[in-house]
Amino acid sequence: MKVDHSLPLEYSTKQNGLNIFGFWVFLAAEIMLFATLFTSYFTLEHRTGGGPGGTEIFEITPVIIETILLLSSSFTIGLAVHAMRIGRTKAMLTFFVITLLLGLGFLGFEIDEFMTYIHEGATLQTSAFTAMLMTTLGTHGAHVTFGLFWGTAIILQVKKRGLSPETANKSFIFSLYWHFLDVVWIFIFSFIYLKGLM
Repeated sequence: MKVDHSLPLEYSTKQNGLNIFGFWVFLAAEIMLFATLFTSYFTLEHRTGGGPGGTEIFEITPVIIETILLLSSSFTIGLAVHAMRIGRTKAMLTFFVITLLLGLGFLGFEIDEFMTYIHEGATLQTSAFTAMLMTTLGTHGAHVTFGLFWGTAIILQVKKRGLSPETANKSFIFSLYWHFLDVVWIFIFSFIYLKGLM
């Protein structure tokens, strides 16, 4: 395996470059998935079928906390990649752990939010609006949950094998995934919650 030391470690082999390109293709497919969910949500958001609407169930405070947690985790995963590029393994792992803890906090608030919705009568079966709301939020939450397991596996690999072209490549690809989840959340925050509260 030929390593090009003039490139960042995550790009330093031909295979690494192909892996990153392939992941961008995967993210394009993920964009289509969420675009479909958003389109369905906007089509059905006023079809409450006598059940609660967004203005009745949305609470801005927990949503703002979720947003702060997730956007902060985007910043810390960026710091992790920077630490990785300058060879600071311990700092990289620390920022990785902080990122996952912030993600876990986000997930805790989202689960509590789901429980509140269910308590207020907003379930998958209540109406087209609540079904698409739960599906869209749930899909994003499932992606965050997967990211927590994936990020943990990368931390364990880096601790065991150290920084190498392979582990750096996996870490960088994970950071792309995590940033993507943050971008999706910005759309959820802006076009589902803020719009729904108006």
